[in-house]
Amino acid sequence: MKKLFITIFALGSGLGFASAQTIDTTKTLKQVTIKGYLSEQPVLSTPASVGVVSSAQLQLQPLASFVPALNTVPGIRAEERSPGSYRLSVRGSLLRSPFGVRNIKMYYDEIPLTDAGGNTYLNALDFNSIRNIEILKGPDGSLFGANTGGVVLLNTSSPNDNSISAGINAGSYGLFHENAGLQQQWGNYGLSVNQAYQSYGGYRQNSYMYRHFVNTTNRLKYGTGNEVKAIAFFSDLNYQTPGGLNLAQMEANPQSARLPTATLPGALQQKIGIRQKIYFGGLVNNWQINDRLKNVAAVFGNHVDFANPFITNYEFRNEDTYGLRTYFELNSVRKTNFNWKLDLGVEWQQTNSTIANYDNNGGTRGDVQATDRLNSNQHFVFTRYAATLFDRFNVEAAISLNYFKYRFKNIAPANEADFSERNFDAQLMPRLALSYLINNNFSWRASVSRGYSSPTNLEVRPSNNIVNTTLNAQTGWNYESGFRLRNNDESTYLDVSAFYFRMQNTIVPRRLENETEYYVNAGGTNQPGAEIYFSSWLLRKGTGFVKGLQFNTAYTFSKYIFRSYSAADADFSGNRLTGIPRNVVVSNVQVLLPQSVSVFVQHNFTDRIPLNDGNTVFAPEYHLLQARVSWQHRIGKTRLEIFAAADNLLNERYSLGNDLNAVGNRYYNPAPLRNYYAGLNVAL
Repeated sequence: MKKLFITIFALGSGLGFASAQTIDTTKTLKQVTIKGYLSEQPVLSTPASVGVVSSAQLQLQPLASFVPALNTVPGIRAEERSPGSYRLSVRGSLLRSPFGVRNIKMYYDEIPLTDAGGNTYLNALDFNSIRNIEILKGPDGSLFGANTGGVVLLNTSSPNDNSISAGINAGSYGLFHENAGLQQQWGNYGLSVNQAYQSYGGYRQNSYMYRHFVNTTNRLKYGTGNEVKAIAFFSDLNYQTPGGLNLAQMEANPQSARLPTATLPGALQQKIGIRQKIYFGGLVNNWQINDRLKNVAAVFGNHVDFANPFITNYEFRNEDTYGLRTYFELNSVRKTNFNWKLDLGVEWQQTNSTIANYDNNGGTRGDVQATDRLNSNQHFVFTRYAATLFDRFNVEAAISLNYFKYRFKNIAPANEADFSERNFDAQLMPRLALSYLINNNFSWRASVSRGYSSPTNLEVRPSNNIVNTTLNAQTGWNYESGFRLRNNDESTYLDVSAFYFRMQNTIVPRRLENETEYYVNAGGTNQPGAEIYFSSWLLRKGTGFVKGLQFNTAYTFSKYIFRSYSAADADFSGNRLTGIPRNVVVSNVQVLLPQSVSVFVQHNFTDRIPLNDGNTVFAPEYHLLQARVSWQHRIGKTRLEIFAAADNLLNERYSLGNDLNAVGNRYYNPAPLRNYYAGLNVAL
């Protein structure tokens, strides 16, 4: 897959490539382009709903967590139940999420981060190493395989320059984070290495975490327009999980870990947490065959060692993934009024897992409960035709044919000799998208696409240790329209989307009294919604005390309901989709002051959230306010930044990352109260 580099300029902190310290408000801002659909195209005329978290946005947000930055994109909801325990939702995919990310396909540069079993270890990454993030919202399997929520592209690509950088920051509740980076170019060879370490004591009991992370990219240019890259990272993550509280427990002591009951021990007694090591890497070759034809090919693999002492068991997972992705792109002979591109490719992945559960004797592995081998295979072929007429009308037609199967056998206690197999029917995932540039600053778009999401390994073989061969894949159609508007100098930008997604065979979790869970198909959901993003430089070349003033806001409206869903003697049809707030507004202001001082303030309003399928319990709405002040100075070629920041300035008591349909009404994972951090960055 072609380099997923997003050339983003200073259209706003949500869309700007230049950081606050490098913005020149006296110059006309350049056109924003995006490469998520294999080839570069302007965002204004892109026939898709796209969200971008730029390098500038990440620099303004806390380095220890990417949650506030991702939440600036409408339609995106990121949560952190405890330090290191992430959840990411695109248009409502938090309905079921055993380990953080569901119904979304993620790529790390050109390599799939989501494995063949549907797992995405997002928490393995240190987000200081991510240059920018592109989010393709809505089902988009025509190029990227099985998903119903969307695609997330994490770009780590570095500019072709020579630099050394380092940073350190520390704050409340024992927060410490340091990072260092090296980018070096020797002729046709380029090297990028980033290292980071983070530790955090956490707001609650049993919530300490640390992560060691290092990644590298090696580039070699050869011939005419050709390049081969070697991409790799290693992550060593260890975090404790405090567990959920009921409302009375949260009000009495929000910093408490989950308490024991008459029948089950608590989080402290069982020393619950996650230990996870990941080795990840691949080779990517870009071959420009001639002026019209190119090929991109990638081979990749990863190994995961995972351990999870929990209340009722002690789980170990050993996983190996390997795969390939390649495509050809043919361009037309450029003409004045008609140009086209044709892509044809394939992606294949295999994930082999050994999953073992033991008794948890106070944080020590006990007798075996069950051991299974589960091997998953996903592959798909895809093609895309994109045409532009008169430089105004864009049409894209794409389709993929998706295959999924898994094989499993029990090692203990049954010691089965042979594998059993479940093959899913091949699924077509088409997408048709149009956009029309009404004038140079106003475009309209519309699309229709089909989503398909097979059950993950963690749903096929959930925590009740029983392989569920009856669980079917989710499917659904998404219908969408929207427009983009900007002014002549591109200092103001508006993006509006409206969509309707109708899902079939929605997979939902069921929980047993002993805290284990399993999954079933439950009818479907109706998911209409709207998203608005607005960004404007209200003042771009001030001559007084205020040198620049920028305002951004993102609004998400989600009227999601269960269309048909019943369980036991309860009928939840017509109820709101569990875990999804109806309204979310995230706004921020950036002020540029004399002497290279800048101030950034962000406000997040999140509407109340249904915590169970019956809609009888809701988490209340909340307002979050954060602020950051920075000063930058240049000494020769050395750039220095010193900053100080505060989070949750209103001292709001809220839960971030609720446990949905929790046994014993333990829905709540209280988030930190008002907290502070400060640090410095150096680059030369």
